[in-house]
Amino acid sequence: MKRLCFPILSWMCLCAFSSLVNCEDQRIPEDKLLVLTVATKETDGFRRFLRSAKHFNYTVKVLGQGEKWSGGDYMSAPGGGQKVRLLKAAVAEMKSEDQVILFIDSYDVVFASGPKELLRKFQQAKHKVVFSSESLIWPDRHLEDKYPHVREGNRFLGSGGFMGYIPNIREMVANWTGADSDSDQLFFTKVYIDPPRRKALNITLDTKCRLFQNLHGALDEVVLKFEDGRVRARNVQYDTLPVILHGNGPTKLQMNYLGNYVPNSWTFETGCTACLENLRSLSSLKESEYPLVVIGIFIQQPTPFVSVFFERLLKLQYPKNRLKLFISNQEPHHEQQVSSFLQNHGSLYLDVKSIRPEEEMDGADARDMAFDMCRKDKECDYFFNLDIEVVLKNENTLKILIKQNLPIVAPMITRVGRLWSNFWGALSVDGYYARSEDYVDIVQGRRVGLWNVPYISSVYLVKASLLQAELKDYQLFTSESLDPDMAFCHNVRSKGVFMYVNNLHTFGRILSTEKYKTEHLHNDLWQIFENPLDWQERYIHENYTRMIKDKLIENPCPDVYWFPLFNDVACDHLVEEMEHFGKWSGGGNMDTRIQGGYENVPTIDIHMNQVNYEKEWQKFLLEFVAPITEKMFPGYYTKAQFDLAFVVRYKPDEQPYLRPHHDASTFTINIALNQVGIDYQGGGCRFLRYDCSIQAPRKGWALMHPGRLTHYHEGLPTTAGVRYIAVSFVDP
Repeated sequence: MKRLCFPILSWMCLCAFSSLVNCEDQRIPEDKLLVLTVATKETDGFRRFLRSAKHFNYTVKVLGQGEKWSGGDYMSAPGGGQKVRLLKAAVAEMKSEDQVILFIDSYDVVFASGPKELLRKFQQAKHKVVFSSESLIWPDRHLEDKYPHVREGNRFLGSGGFMGYIPNIREMVANWTGADSDSDQLFFTKVYIDPPRRKALNITLDTKCRLFQNLHGALDEVVLKFEDGRVRARNVQYDTLPVILHGNGPTKLQMNYLGNYVPNSWTFETGCTACLENLRSLSSLKESEYPLVVIGIFIQQPTPFVSVFFERLLKLQYPKNRLKLFISNQEPHHEQQVSSFLQNHGSLYLDVKSIRPEEEMDGADARDMAFDMCRKDKECDYFFNLDIEVVLKNENTLKILIKQNLPIVAPMITRVGRLWSNFWGALSVDGYYARSEDYVDIVQGRRVGLWNVPYISSVYLVKASLLQAELKDYQLFTSESLDPDMAFCHNVRSKGVFMYVNNLHTFGRILSTEKYKTEHLHNDLWQIFENPLDWQERYIHENYTRMIKDKLIENPCPDVYWFPLFNDVACDHLVEEMEHFGKWSGGGNMDTRIQGGYENVPTIDIHMNQVNYEKEWQKFLLEFVAPITEKMFPGYYTKAQFDLAFVVRYKPDEQPYLRPHHDASTFTINIALNQVGIDYQGGGCRFLRYDCSIQAPRKGWALMHPGRLTHYHEGLPTTAGVRYIAVSFVDP
């Protein structure tokens, strides 16, 4: 028996090996596979489909190009009969009996793998025709009982994707006589639930989504799988890796999310590969040849730093003779700033149209009008939407967006210190904000690229050709139930147009406007809490951070430190604010503003709390003065508390000087708010103990010195003009 065992085992192994070889020989060659799809027009989804097909070297034949689509709207009612008619005509002309056809939708489909894997899984199904499957029945729920039961997997047929041999598919569609608007899903369902027909055609379903993944009814089952420079979608319910992803029914946005990655649009190894495709170069163009852009600027509510917005607009690196401006201002508070900009710089631009507050045009109407200005202008190539609250720091933003050559693209901007941005990664069921799985990574820059998203706002670029075709309807921003931005994005999505957000570069940020008040002359001074970075850029001296880093603090007298703190704008705004308030003290010893009502060394001044600026001033001292204090006086840590902080005015005929005194402080900050030799003559500060004077105060520079005991000092006479200083007695 032992002698017989070895020959038997050898024979079994040989049979197994022979079977394996035969199996290899019987594999369907990849050149026997033809992909058929129906696309009556090129959409963004269709281009995405072709990109994925090209990546895996699929051979694709497009049916119905140039035809008018008359197959109905899948989202509202059954349809799709036009696809069956076109398929029937196509396979009737095909003679190769051993060719395999993949018939698939294309506007909402992406390939996740190549023909080799698809054909292998098709053969493993051991049927001549394999349909995609779904967990939901459509369009006739009354047919549910006629469906054959399955042991595991999806039970119902999906007509958006199937594959099979030509003779079987030809026979399957031979009896089609329906109208273009009839339901393809219902037609194929009736074929499948007819047992004799199902058996004769040898049809099965891909119940475990090995070939096809329909997303409708299966969103919780599908996750992204990153591996070796490519991305797959994994069905966790059946532990399969589908070859084809289909965003059927109401899952277009989820398909867009998956399409941002699958198959290789973005990977951890390569980053964004799609970002370098189909770019439009401007480098070889003369300035006169640049695309013409209409910039729409919209002011809808009181907004801080409007003057800075227009300063940045002037710095935009793009030929101004290729720019037209549309400015809609609904806020009377900003009319002076808009008028000043147009008066001083409007002539630089090719054309300017301005809508003023008294015209009472609401936001949606203004945006519709602006779009139409570009739509009707035969020379207009792009419309650039730019809301007033956008802080556009990147001067090349417009060139970068044009280079991407996308239908609609927004530069990503965020609100400082928050996850708020100008895009949404997903939508909730009722069409409002929802956070996508990758939203935080995109906002925080851990994933950079171009992202197909369902909602953008505030700043974005739109191709004029889009406004003249898919988005030709005038009222894109008008809706009874949605705000203008949501209405616009809803209309864009309904046309199958993709919106992208670009975070490949740092573009800027968006202002907080919720708590902005207009009760002062220079309201931006009060923005240190709401928009701290913008406040710093607007008011802090340009050498402040360099001064700390490079130790450029000057030491003109013992324990007296001199450093740049405010820029000219801050000085001017503070002086103008105080003069606008106008309630200067009389300079006498009796002062009801202070505790005890008596001032030993009075000045003509206005206290910060008189203009409701004490909280902002304390924040300023804490953020920008405390670090210097702690650096120059090691071991001392301040919370920048004060009882007295005020702006002093010196005039020869009012109060020219201040007699020697100590300050009621641990240390004092004295900031020069205007310029000696220009605004006034004389002035300065003398420290008597050291016989040391600073006689040429620099505008915006601060003197910091101890207040008590050691630094007895006096204010030197102002001999001409008016001198202003801001004084703070810190840590009294």
